[in-house]
Amino acid sequence: MIAAIRIRGHVNVRHEVEATMRMLHLTRAHHCALIRETPSYHGMLHKVKDYITYGHISSDVLSELIARRGRLTGDIPITDEYLRDHTPFDSIAAFSEAIIKDEAELTDIPGVKPVFRLHPPISGHRTIKRSFKAGGALGDRDDAINELIRRML
Repeated sequence: MIAAIRIRGHVNVRHEVEATMRMLHLTRAHHCALIRETPSYHGMLHKVKDYITYGHISSDVLSELIARRGRLTGDIPITDEYLRDHTPFDSIAAFSEAIIKDEAELTDIPGVKPVFRLHPPISGHRTIKRSFKAGGALGDRDDAINELIRRML
């Protein structure tokens, strides 16, 4: 599972790039979305790589993300009790393990919002105009996305 976070805003963004980010549910800066690893999604990520950062999310960071930032319709937090009542999973940790193993999707929770609203990262971004490999904040981070998400919770 890939976590994608929009870093840059929407000023002077080409129409087709903005439309792709809308399809990925990344409509505002510091929004995070979970994306399945398929060739079509990889093409979409490659198209918007100059405005977002993405990488493989770990199970423990995903469970922390769902517990702290996951919301239902009406801005209601996701809890273990809600998952027990509405899904076959006992806890958020078990649900996040199933998501990582591709046995479940975030949309299996009824009424869940597809985006996580995060804070700006503690100690900020290095620069939002260069790729991660060139010392910036954009593009593919692989496993370093987990450290960024923890800074943004």
